[in-house]
Amino acid sequence: MTGSGKGRQRLSNSQETSGFQPRGATGLPGVLALPDFRRLWIGQIFSQLADKFYIILMVYLIAQTWVGSTPEANPALAEAASAMRLELPENRAQMITLLATGIYVANTIPAMLLGTVAGAWADRWPKRGVMVASNGLRALLVMLAPLCLLEGPSWLGLSWGYWGLVAMTFMESVLTQFFAPAEQAAMPLLVPGELLLPANSLYQATSMAATILGFALGDPVLRLLHKLLAAIGIGGGEFLLLPFCYGMAALVISSLQLQEPPRQPRSSSLWEEIGEGLQVLRERPSVRNAMLHLVLLYSLLAALYVLAISLAASIASLGPTRFGTLLAMSGLGLAAGALAVAQLGHRFHRRHLASAGLATIACSLVLLGQLRGNLSGTLLLCVVLGIGASLLAIPAQTTIQEDTPEDQRGKVFGLQNNMINIALSLPLVLAGTLVSSYGLLPVLWTLAGIALLAALAEKPWQRS
Repeated sequence: MTGSGKGRQRLSNSQETSGFQPRGATGLPGVLALPDFRRLWIGQIFSQLADKFYIILMVYLIAQTWVGSTPEANPALAEAASAMRLELPENRAQMITLLATGIYVANTIPAMLLGTVAGAWADRWPKRGVMVASNGLRALLVMLAPLCLLEGPSWLGLSWGYWGLVAMTFMESVLTQFFAPAEQAAMPLLVPGELLLPANSLYQATSMAATILGFALGDPVLRLLHKLLAAIGIGGGEFLLLPFCYGMAALVISSLQLQEPPRQPRSSSLWEEIGEGLQVLRERPSVRNAMLHLVLLYSLLAALYVLAISLAASIASLGPTRFGTLLAMSGLGLAAGALAVAQLGHRFHRRHLASAGLATIACSLVLLGQLRGNLSGTLLLCVVLGIGASLLAIPAQTTIQEDTPEDQRGKVFGLQNNMINIALSLPLVLAGTLVSSYGLLPVLWTLAGIALLAALAEKPWQRS
């Protein structure tokens, strides 16, 4: 993998196109001193919080509108279950989960299928325009949600409004696929090469914080807005949060001073451009290896999402339904590790950071199996695992940004998003099946063995 010294030896494309001069400040202070990066970062915060609030709002509407106090209280749901040859869930929580699955699927399909295509289109258009349009259109789209509560025809026992929410979620996810590669490709244009590592560290920490806070605060904030506006005679206060967040993201990003190289007219087709993105992976081993690291990491984390249920079930004070506590601790570790990499990561070769991160993950997985049932030990190991993940993810993302040609970044980041979403999906199915068949401990050891082999493949004993 490309070393950290490479970024210090030469000015990146972003410095040449945006007129950056090397600054005395390093780490997080140096990154936060860049006004346009701050704008992009604030836009990311609003956009990522909105993505989490969106899921919370969908579940809130399902619970309030389509699920009664008991499953039997809604004859339409009984009809739907009969039409799909499913047994009606025994309690309200299970019914909400069943209907929310449709929202999850609609949100996942574009992420798995459209990332590469959206990345290629993002290279054809101005990146600031893509980011602003994506957030602006999402703000307008979610304003249609109240219409889905109106009476109308039914299909499979559910009103048209539920299927309207599913369709709206699909379109919202499509727009997200355009925003993500444009955002990732814009960062090297705003940040000097020597500050890319702390910039990615801050982004990673912010992403984890948005995930934890978004899911934790989403429901209380929605209910608070509903009550506050209801108190002054205005209904539907819960529908204001998403347009506000997406709208603020669009507004802040629209003020970016983003200088992009002139775009030459393209005679190649969209599929030829996607092939150009694959060619980058073939020709640049550093980009290919970094992307493989990210795919491996997200596969391990996806498996952990399933294994966390069994780990939590072995702890008397938690139980299987509180597995989210373990995931939150992993997120806390990842955020803490990201901040540490931002300040100290430039002192180490990225290959050594990657091997240290993989080895840390491997040791954590082994010890999690040995300390099953121990609450404090399990929580601590989840934090350590998150720190290991940050040592692997942040240098890999920085390497992809540095070593990918500017006119190919959208395609490469779109391909990256495709591969990561697939990496997140497959282990969710396989891990649960393997645990059911062989038990938790063998699966943890297998995952630890894969991580350890990947750490050794980096040859950390060699000098940089």
